[in-house]
Formats: sequence, C-alpha cells, structure tokens
Amino acid sequence: MKLHQTAAPVEPTVRAQSESEGTPLYAPVLVLNASYEPINICAARRALVLVLKGVAMTEEENGHYLHAQRIAMRLPSVIRLLEYRRIPHQTRALSRKNILLRDRNTCQYCAVVLSASDLTLDHVVPRSRGGLSTWENLVACCHSCNRVKGNQLLVETTMKLLREPRAFNLHTSRHIMRMIGRSDSKWRKYLFY
Repeated sequence: MKLHQTAAPVEPTVRAQSESEGTPLYAPVLVLNASYEPINICAARRALVLVLKGVAMTEEENGHYLHAQRIAMRLPSVIRLLEYRRIPHQTRALSRKNILLRDRNTCQYCAVVLSASDLTLDHVVPRSRGGLSTWENLVACCHSCNRVKGNQLLVETTMKLLREPRAFNLHTSRHIMRMIGRSDSKWRKYLFY
C-alpha cells in the first residue's frame, strides 16, 4: 500500500505531526459518538479500521490517500461511531494540574490567562475558615489576586468568580479536546467552544 497526498493543502500542524511519526497513518483523528459528542482521539490507521469494519463513518478527511491495488481511500480526520456508546462517568484525581486544566489556565477572579507556573490555587473558602481542598472550593488564581483576597470570604471582598467551580470528570475533559482541536481546523465544528 502506498500513501499519496492530494494537491489540496493540508494544515501544517497535521503535516508536522504525521511526518514526525513517519506516515500520515499516525495523524490524529477525532472520534465522535453517534450523538456527535467528542469521545476520543485515535490514529488515522485505527480510524480507517473502524470505518472499514462498518463501526464508524468518515465525517471529515485529512487530504491523504491510502492506495491499495484496486482502491484508493482518503484518510479520515473526523469519524463518527454508527451506534451510540455509553461513556461511563468517571472522576479525575484532584490535583493542581487538573484544577488548572479545568479552569483553562485562567485566573478565576481577573480572567487573565497565564502559564501554569504563574498561577496559584486559591481556596474560595479559606482553609483558615474551615474551607476544604475540594473541586468546589479550589480555583486557579494569579499571584496578585491571591494576595488581594488573602484569607477573606468572597462576600468580604469586591471579587467575584468567573464561574462556579465544579468537579472535573471525563465528560468535562472536553477542555482537553478543545486544546487538541486547535491542531486541525476541521475539528472545530464538532467541539463545543
């Protein structure tokens, strides 16, 4: 089998990823449930197998062809499962990394996006006032907002949260899909921004 690229331009980031693996068969493919909900990312090779088995159908193509003796197939960029698969509700570990991921590296008080090293975690209800280290009480916070808030409750300050902190589960990991989705513009209409 031979791989052939069409004359149509392919997004540079997709080309760079596939070339780093040596072949477009390892380019990332977005997997959608039958309800169009993003549920996974797999290699183009695995996606092609799912399409050939009749388990999934191609929604978007990435511009490469897979040539066999009697057939040429376009490699998928997005596939959709034909039958709905129930995804079990699983929680993620409470960690600094996951809190920052949930809050998209954004200070939840001033809305500034910073690198992970420039953010702290803030207890909405301070530990000195009985606050616990839970999903609902921890938020990403820049150093200056954390100093201003100190050990005060929100009602004692003029500060407000951007959004109510919630537990981060695998369904919420669409944040991860959003970040990865920036690598292929064809994925954007399937991801919830």
